[in-house]
Formats: sequence, structure tokens, C-alpha cells
Amino acid sequence: MSLTETYSRVRVGKNVSDKFPIRNGLKQGDALSPMLFNFALEYAIRRVQVNQDGMKLSGTHQFLVYADDFNILGGSIHTLKENAEALVAATREIGLEVSADKTKYVVMSPDQNAGRIHSVRIDNNTFERLEEFKYLGTTLTNQNSIAEEIKSRLRSGNTCYHSVQNLLSSRLLSKNLKSRYVYIEL
Repeated sequence: MSLTETYSRVRVGKNVSDKFPIRNGLKQGDALSPMLFNFALEYAIRRVQVNQDGMKLSGTHQFLVYADDFNILGGSIHTLKENAEALVAATREIGLEVSADKTKYVVMSPDQNAGRIHSVRIDNNTFERLEEFKYLGTTLTNQNSIAEEIKSRLRSGNTCYHSVQNLLSSRLLSKNLKSRYVYIEL
């Protein structure tokens, strides 16, 4: 898709604006948009990996990226801050901006006081420290404990079961139909 000779209008209620040219960017929902974003983000990630010493597992720096969610793993607050600063600089260089309002951090350590006195501050933005966060549907805690995740999944399973309990205990449905329903739900 090309933006050559591309025009748009804005509708507010029943009013429609005059046509205006689109000179840069992509149309909302354009299939090319996520691909171009991924290319730009890949470039920024490679810049951070070249310039910084991050936590390495299996010989590679640890950046967890999914869509526009970016997680940096570091062996210390200092390393995390350096890598975050490098990421902010690399994304700024290509025209992307890290949202300070959405940026949070968690220190995962069995030591309850680890990182308590440190704050992560980049470009006059102080980032909020969390005790836990949800990433790709899994709750990660500062104690790196799976107990809360197990409790959460059990609650979710119980909620699901109780929502269909009347259906499963109904005498109007055959056992065969109920077992197919349960199989489909799982």
C-alpha cells in the first residue's frame, strides 16, 4: 500500500471534514503497520544488545518482546537501568517513544529488601516499582513465587466450573453430550 495520492476525512457526529492529504505514516489497521513496527523494534533491540551488558542466559541477552510489550531482564538494578536507558535512546533514534506512564519494573529476588532503596529514573521519569505483574497471562512476583499463579489458575478453573455446574448436573442432557461439552471447554 502506498500513501501517494491518499486522502482522508474526519467524521464527528453527522459532520464530515474536507479531504486532507496523508503525507506520512500508515492508515489505521494497515497490514504493513505491525511488520514495520517489528522491523523498527528489532533494530532498537540489536542496538541495545551491541552496546550493553545485560543478563545472559544461553549466551544471549534477555529481552522479552511480544507485540509492543518489552521486558528487560537484568542481574542488578544498575544493569537494568543501563539497558533501559540504551533502549530509550535507540527507540528515540528511530522515532519511537517509550511510554513513561506504562513503564514499570519489578525486582525479583528471594531477598525481600533487594532493590528497595533504588528507583529507576530515565529522562526525568521515575518508573513505578511493582510487587507483581501479569505478562502473557502469567502473574510474576517479586519473590519469583509460583504460588499466587497457581491460586489464580485454580480460582479461574473454579469460576468456569461453577458457571456451567447447573448445565452439567441437569438431567435433561445426556452424559455423552455433557462429556463432549466438557471436552470442548478444556
